[in-house]
Amino acid sequence: MSTRTGALDALIFGVDVQSGDVRGDAPSYAVVAFDGEHVDRDVVSLRKLRRLIEREEPSMVATDNAYELAADKDALIRLLGTLPDGTRLVQVTGDERPEPLSRVAARHGVPYGKKPMQEAEAAARLAAANVGHEVSAFTDTTEIKVARGRSTGKGGWSEDRYTRRIHGSVKKRAREVESALDDAGLDYERSVTEKYGGYANAVFQVEARPGAIPVSASRSGDTRVEIERVRRDGIEFRPLAKRRDRVLVGVDPGTTTAVAIVGLGGEVLDTLSTRTADAAAITEWIVERGRPVVVAADVASMPSTVEKLRRSFAAAGWTPETDLPVDEKQHRTREEGYSNDHERDAMAAALFAFDAYENRFERIARKVPARVDTGDVLARVIADEESVSAVLSDLTDDDGTEEDEPEHEPRELSPEEEKIKRLEARVERLEAHAEELRATVETKEERIAEYEDELADARREERREARERREVARLKRETERLEREREAERERADERERTLERLKELWRLDHSNFADVAEAKQGLVPVKTVEKFTGSALDAAEERYGLAADDVVLLRDASGAGRSTAERLAGIEPRLVLLTGGLSEVAEEVLFEQGVPTAPAGDVAVEEIDELAVAREREVKAAIEDWRERERARRRDRKAELIDGVISEHRADRGESD
Repeated sequence: MSTRTGALDALIFGVDVQSGDVRGDAPSYAVVAFDGEHVDRDVVSLRKLRRLIEREEPSMVATDNAYELAADKDALIRLLGTLPDGTRLVQVTGDERPEPLSRVAARHGVPYGKKPMQEAEAAARLAAANVGHEVSAFTDTTEIKVARGRSTGKGGWSEDRYTRRIHGSVKKRAREVESALDDAGLDYERSVTEKYGGYANAVFQVEARPGAIPVSASRSGDTRVEIERVRRDGIEFRPLAKRRDRVLVGVDPGTTTAVAIVGLGGEVLDTLSTRTADAAAITEWIVERGRPVVVAADVASMPSTVEKLRRSFAAAGWTPETDLPVDEKQHRTREEGYSNDHERDAMAAALFAFDAYENRFERIARKVPARVDTGDVLARVIADEESVSAVLSDLTDDDGTEEDEPEHEPRELSPEEEKIKRLEARVERLEAHAEELRATVETKEERIAEYEDELADARREERREARERREVARLKRETERLEREREAERERADERERTLERLKELWRLDHSNFADVAEAKQGLVPVKTVEKFTGSALDAAEERYGLAADDVVLLRDASGAGRSTAERLAGIEPRLVLLTGGLSEVAEEVLFEQGVPTAPAGDVAVEEIDELAVAREREVKAAIEDWRERERARRRDRKAELIDGVISEHRADRGESD
């Protein structure tokens, strides 16, 4: 199908079922594209029709029954959600109770034929003339949701930092969206859910359609942006044009004046409440929405301002026998929406007036032929108090006069006709009852859907609480483990405190001049123990309590030391080295040459407390004296050996010379 090139501001598609059924076999559709001058026709499948709508973006898709495009209410809502932003679905035959297309076409002078392509063209031409109702499931409000793009989940040792980063990213993206909406001058409401480090989500209710919003849906890293039009409670049929049909008007005067417009079928069409508009502005507002048949008030005596308004429209007036109680007004308007009590009172006046006239409206409507506007007949019968026959004669009389019409009395009906009439009345009552039952079923289905939503919310809440309980249990276990570790650390700290006290005591012993030491502790010398005569053992002792000159050192295992280890110990210049086990010859020689006193560990009684040790001063001195005696004896022996060696060498030299 070619694109439009005609006179209308926008392209209009007329659609009708060519073959098949959307509820069963794959249907095909007759499609007419109308631009005001040119008409293009084609037969396409449902899938191709949707692609065509998406590509061409017509201003309206017109049909005589919206449910020819969708199997049920849910499918229709999904279809409406897939339409381009500027495309409206229009049912040209009316609202929930459509008229035959042939009748609507005849009333507006549009060519009509029974073939699907002809019906599609008639629908397109009617929509171009603003005939019909827009089928809507969405408001003009758009919801933008900025949320986490990934679960916070388990992040291991860095879980807090991971969660904080995600929530911070959501907060940053939400501020960017808010800035874009402010720059575009759009009205919106914002609600945020704050979490650790930022936002868990931010929701913006924007008073605009998605096409007018400078933000697009996206998903990137830690965040995602979702854009969705706000759903209505159900499917709404809104007239394309504010036709000036016959209506009932309810008025509540006062400081705040409220007006309600109700159609001849009892449906609330519009409401107004204002503190500033004068009588002329209110009259103009009513004129734009219809031609009043009845003007009503909710009090027994019609206020003067309402009476003036009634006279200006030459409409009938209605007031209750007594002032309407508030509870009755609330009950009568319970299924309608209103902004304040003034609108409620005006709406109640119009609805109670409709209730009073409903039966009379129906009796008059049954007498009106299809080609005559029922609203005009009602206006003259109700407001001007003319008879139905006189009004019909006046409206249908082309050339003749009333005198030309023969007078006749209604004939008496036969029993069969009486029975048919009774059966027709019964059928009407049953159909009305069936309609009430269908409405009840819809109400219950909606209530069930609400309960299902509440159940889903309750289940989500239960899952959230279960996760919280698991998290609380985990935190309790973690707390208990940490408390156990704390107790163990306290015990270790106490043990180290006791060890520190012993070290302090030994330090005082090691660094005092014994003048301030108690009598019981005089004569004691600290002994610093080394596990093995190795470099690593000396490092450990140095790190534990330090090794310094004039220390008494106890080697628990003196074997295995080499020259470098012995030289390192000698370089410390200890006062005495107590040996457990035998020294190597190399180590013994190094210590001897360096003048380091050594003694067997058994020669000095060492008292050990944990890693601390002390010895008697007198035993240490005795061991040092013993070593010195051994040293002097060893040096004498070495000197004697040296002299003997020299004499032997001298004798040998003389013998050789002889």
